[in-house]
Amino acid sequence: MKELPTYQSLVNSFSKLPGIGVKSAERMAYAVLQMKEEDALSFATAIQKAKSDIHKCPVCGLYEEGGSCEVCDDETREKNTLVVVSFSKDALAFEKCGYRGQYHVLGGSLSPTKGIGSDQLDIDKLLSRVENGGFEEVILATNPTLEGETTALYIAKLLEKFPVNVTRLAYGLPMGASLDYADSLTLGKALEGRKKI
Repeated sequence: MKELPTYQSLVNSFSKLPGIGVKSAERMAYAVLQMKEEDALSFATAIQKAKSDIHKCPVCGLYEEGGSCEVCDDETREKNTLVVVSFSKDALAFEKCGYRGQYHVLGGSLSPTKGIGSDQLDIDKLLSRVENGGFEEVILATNPTLEGETTALYIAKLLEKFPVNVTRLAYGLPMGASLDYADSLTLGKALEGRKKI
């Protein structure tokens, strides 16, 4: 049986989403075909509206639907601490744990293999904010991957010229985990980040 070109185009579109392989994309495409027409149109409109109405905050890079985001507009938030994250979604985890400071979104991590250099990230804007923002601490909260570590080290080096305390998130064992299941890198980081009790 020959594949329908429109169906294949839908599968190809879904497979562009992170973590979606061909089989999952095929299931999603069939799910769309089985939707009621008004539900499918509503789905398409939601995607179109998200792309047209949601933008990056010109100050911090978080996603917003107005001129600037609610974090930058909130006068009750602390102005002396800045958490630097790779992606806007990373800031949600800090919000859930009660962080009340400022954010800066880089828009990715350094990755020479993927062709992502410092000029593709919002590093210049970060340096300008640190220079003019009166921050006492910059917390580098990039992911604990090779790219995230490289990005954090690169930014830490650039921030040395400013009178600001640059810190990195601690790494270690998750609560409730057993030591015998921990990989050597995680256990090593936990040892490095140990603190007095």
